[in-house]
Amino acid sequence: MSIKDIIHVIYGPTASGKSALALEKAAEQNGVIINADSMQIYDALHTLTAQPPADEKAQAPHKLYGAMSPEEKCSAQHWRGLATIEIEKALVQGQTPIIIGGTGLYLKTLMKGLSPVPPVPDEIRAQTMARQAALGNPAFHEELAEKDPVMAEKLNPNDSQRLIRAWEVLEATGKSLAYWQSLPREGVPEDWKFETHFVNLDREDLYERCNTRFEKMMKTGILDEVRALDELIQSGNVPADAPVTHALGFHPLQAHLRGELALDEAIAQAQQETRNYAKRQLTWFRNQM
Repeated sequence: MSIKDIIHVIYGPTASGKSALALEKAAEQNGVIINADSMQIYDALHTLTAQPPADEKAQAPHKLYGAMSPEEKCSAQHWRGLATIEIEKALVQGQTPIIIGGTGLYLKTLMKGLSPVPPVPDEIRAQTMARQAALGNPAFHEELAEKDPVMAEKLNPNDSQRLIRAWEVLEATGKSLAYWQSLPREGVPEDWKFETHFVNLDREDLYERCNTRFEKMMKTGILDEVRALDELIQSGNVPADAPVTHALGFHPLQAHLRGELALDEAIAQAQQETRNYAKRQLTWFRNQM
């Protein structure tokens, strides 16, 4: 296997410096940088989600940044399909795929394979989301516990996304998500070899970088980005709960623009969100990667 057959995976918490390492690898090995961040895949909030600026994109090919509309929903399975196409294109062209991101589930799905869960019809997903919204998480979790005690015990009662997923799979297939997860995973091509690179900093330094990066973002137009997306939400073109709205800092800045929160408070909340997320990422990587 030549060096160009290796798929590099660069992962770590937000603001840790992954992009610099990706550019370095790309320059050394004729690399194609492929996004594995669940927020950067959307064509919205480019600066707020820390998508690579134009000068970085000019240094190496970048794929799957801003690749989906903000009203869409990207699952780990869907991302894996998109990434697989880009990886295979790069390998055929003699280039080195460099996967970069902090969305651990995306990376695990790519490297370890995928549980063979059948697709959930859109109408069942919509009904499930409506039920969760009507009940609220505690009551929704209680109902899930009656239907699927195994999954309910595994899940945090406040984890909306995973509660909805467990419910919709049960409704669509008649079997618990735990059953599907117990089956052998759909594997990765045998000729793929992954080389992982974990980027991390001292916890105090990482938090300082999170704070400083957000302050820099405030000087480069993120309020305009948030305003543009909020206008799409208010016009009905993007759902209020679209995945892209979970971008770090979006909700505090949206609240500020709507007159509900002072700017300094919005910035402080956004910085706290970012630090908390970095901490969760570190915990996930330590346990899963």
